[in-house]
Amino acid sequence: MDKELLKRYQVLKNKVVNRKEEFSELIAFIEKRTSWMTAPASTRFHLCSENGLLEHSVNVAETMIRLKDALYPLIDDETCVIVALLHDLGKAGMPGKPQYLKNEPSDRQRRTGYPINRPYRFNNELTYLSVPLRSLYLALPFIPLSEEEAQAIAYHDGQYVEDNRSSATKEAPLTLLLQYADNWSSFVIEGRPEP
Repeated sequence: MDKELLKRYQVLKNKVVNRKEEFSELIAFIEKRTSWMTAPASTRFHLCSENGLLEHSVNVAETMIRLKDALYPLIDDETCVIVALLHDLGKAGMPGKPQYLKNEPSDRQRRTGYPINRPYRFNNELTYLSVPLRSLYLALPFIPLSEEEAQAIAYHDGQYVEDNRSSATKEAPLTLLLQYADNWSSFVIEGRPEP
């Protein structure tokens, strides 16, 4: 794993002070029992590569802190780190069951030399939960979240998800910051490739 990425990740984890014990227990759980450290961020878009989820989450946290400092400094760094690192936690899947599996070529693709069209595929053995819902499901047994933090994680995809219409115009500032940081990281920093 990239040492620079691990260093950036550690700097962010060190910003969690008030809920350090709970956060540390959650981090230990997801690092050891899920694919958090190795999962891609997507099956074919931004950071569709090993460690992509961790890199994306770190990018979002760093971006969110910069945005918060400029736009809404009343929110503390700890809150930004927690929601940004956890917003896509559901992509790590469940213990022993990653959400994304490496896509293997079919027999026909092997015979003809035709490449697979996506490096990863969704694990159909998981009970379906949206990414934000699985993120909250994994996090809440370990760490208490405020209503604003839960809203930010639940609705971080903003207008890109039909299910989020119920939150339109009701987003807390934290939710908007997470949406902006997630989009900026995906489209600008990571340069999401064309579908």
